[in-house]
Amino acid sequence: MCISVEPDRWEHLRGKLEAAGVEYLLESRTSIYFRDPDGARLELLAEPLGEMYGATVR
Repeated sequence: MCISVEPDRWEHLRGKLEAAGVEYLLESRTSIYFRDPDGARLELLAEPLGEMYGATVR
């Protein structure tokens, strides 16, 4: 599952993951991959909803 958030929010959430000691993988400075307590893989993407790499997604 991927969750798209504004870049400022992404930085805030990254700090929260670090403070909580959650292991994560930083990918291309816009994606953070981590696992939830049940082991499901999640992604935080620093892109506004409806955009990818600066282009509108339809």
